[in-house]
Amino acid sequence: MLALEKSARTNDASSTGNHDMMPRGSDQVLLPVNPLFMWFTLLVSLSLNLVPLGRSPAMPDLLALGLVFWNVHQPRRIGVGVAFLFGLVMDVHDAAVLGQHALAYTLLSYFAITIHRRLQWFAVPSQALHVLPLFAAAHAASLLVRLIVGGMLPGWEMLLAPVFEALLWPLACWMLLAPQRRAPDPDLNRPL
Repeated sequence: MLALEKSARTNDASSTGNHDMMPRGSDQVLLPVNPLFMWFTLLVSLSLNLVPLGRSPAMPDLLALGLVFWNVHQPRRIGVGVAFLFGLVMDVHDAAVLGQHALAYTLLSYFAITIHRRLQWFAVPSQALHVLPLFAAAHAASLLVRLIVGGMLPGWEMLLAPVFEALLWPLACWMLLAPQRRAPDPDLNRPL
């Protein structure tokens, strides 16, 4: 009898739309993100991109990873314009064709914002599979611009960069959402 009542209550809640609008993999309500933390993480990822670690085409683009993360989780604060500006900074730093990274980051941010609601319904490993094509498309756009202006093909190692970025997605989610997690509240009368 008790199971029947519980089933009826859950069916009633789902039919009226009063169910939680949280991702299925999450059982915790997150605190609002601090805008200073968002900008700090983007500047740190930009700084890590600027560190001279050699010219390996398989090196993951940490700024692209940070932009996609914040585009997915805070699309109204970090948008396409921010991605364009960070792309121009990367173009100037790499002495690349002006607009190469800007175009890639802009496309990446646009498509990340396009799928941000759908993406948050999946578990983090599934999210990594969903952002892999976004990273691959951004690298392809950058490569296309480089080839149009007469650059050389960097080699097959470039195919590894989007894979490494997708593999870093769970780590980025864990690290960047950590300040927003509340301490568990043991009060049964106030579950939030």
